Amino acid sequence: MLPVTQATGRRVYSDVEAVSESPRQPPSAPRAARLRPAESLRELFDQLAAGRSSALATLYDATAAELYGLALWRTGSAEDAADVVQDVFVRVAEQGERLARVRHPKAWLLTVTHRAAVDVHRRQTRRRSAPLDESPLLAAVVDGDRAADAARASRLLAALPAAQRDVIFLHHFADCSFAEVGAIVGVPRFTAASRYRSGVAKLRKLMEGEP
Repeated sequence: MLPVTQATGRRVYSDVEAVSESPRQPPSAPRAARLRPAESLRELFDQLAAGRSSALATLYDATAAELYGLALWRTGSAEDAADVVQDVFVRVAEQGERLARVRHPKAWLLTVTHRAAVDVHRRQTRRRSAPLDESPLLAAVVDGDRAADAARASRLLAALPAAQRDVIFLHHFADCSFAEVGAIVGVPRFTAASRYRSGVAKLRKLMEGEP
């Protein structure tokens, strides 16, 4: 399974709570993973384009966890999410010198990941995937209290449509603007913002309705 630095259940639930309470200003709490600054990714893409294959491992270490998170939130399956990330890096390796023409490496990686995850999600009709609340990104815990927090956060997120989970992850956890989110998922900016607001409103109602 893909080695991913995972947030504790309590931190995940706090983030979900924060999203529902302040949709316009996502909190700056520590995340499970972060993509590198754009200039660093640009350097890695240029190195790969120049034939320095060793840069692929560095790129993987810098980005795999967040790409995995996006794939996980779309597919709801840890196994499928890991497969998506593997496919993305196979594609990166195959691009070669064409990577030098990629203008925005972060957006490119997230876009490729999103498209691959959507394709996997569509094929899931042949088998039942693991529900989101059993996925290790949300269920990684060290004690009973944190397990309860993670399970509750997972149930709330699983109740959202996949398209709303996409934009919440990208805007809140990947720090993408609504314009960037729209470009990644293939919708206008206002549609991305609308999906985010609708998802946040639903999360708030779900939280208020829980005992």
